[in-house]
Amino acid sequence: MDPTLDWQTDKLAARLGALLPGLAVEVLGETGSTNSLLAERARSEARPVLLVAEHQSGGRGRMGRSWVSAPGSSLTFSLGLPLAPADWSGLSLAVGCALADALEPAGTRLQLKWPNDLWLDGRKLGGILIESQPLGPERYLIVGVGLNIRVISTADASQFGSGFAALNELEPGIEAPSALARVAPALLGAVLDFGSERFTPWQQRFERRDLTRGRKVTAGELQGVARGVSAAGELMLQTDAGMRSIASGEVSLRMES
Repeated sequence: MDPTLDWQTDKLAARLGALLPGLAVEVLGETGSTNSLLAERARSEARPVLLVAEHQSGGRGRMGRSWVSAPGSSLTFSLGLPLAPADWSGLSLAVGCALADALEPAGTRLQLKWPNDLWLDGRKLGGILIESQPLGPERYLIVGVGLNIRVISTADASQFGSGFAALNELEPGIEAPSALARVAPALLGAVLDFGSERFTPWQQRFERRDLTRGRKVTAGELQGVARGVSAAGELMLQTDAGMRSIASGEVSLRMES
């Protein structure tokens, strides 16, 4: 583990434990994927945990894509807990809102790209990957988050590319532990609330940060103008054939220039 990073795990565990008693906080120097590790653990021990990796060697994004996690320049973690919401629709959007509101309450620069990306000043800042494992009458929910914190070398810049942003552009000097301390309680609170309230209370908050609303997009084989999201978190797409609703997870959304 990096001795220069002070994660203050006991303090963070106390804050999160006030929301969900028994939740543990763990920090690893390196692992393949925090989501994959929690999924493996859930088969024998499905306890609530926030698992952080200073470096992920095999991080995954949505639809099996790899997620670049450069040591010292990224925050990668997963929240795992048993949960049985009445409806999972829109959970990734609610999580995105919680993260964005925690990082930038004013909502002037951080936007959300349906269904699971955070963008800063028109470039991708981070992503969300939600998975689950069967757990009796419930499921073990795993919410993985990856955020670019800073570009610290030429090698990092070449990995990230010009289409990516870093959090220190929004808040100079921010480090991964302080970013985690800010977003983790907001994330846990959002997930626990979602279990009973579902997406409806988050709809307007998402629309305030909706990156694609009013823009031409391609969603799978469909093309049209994004018209926001429904109360279930579906993308509303105005096509030549009329309005279409697209459920999260069905397609990869691409904005057109």
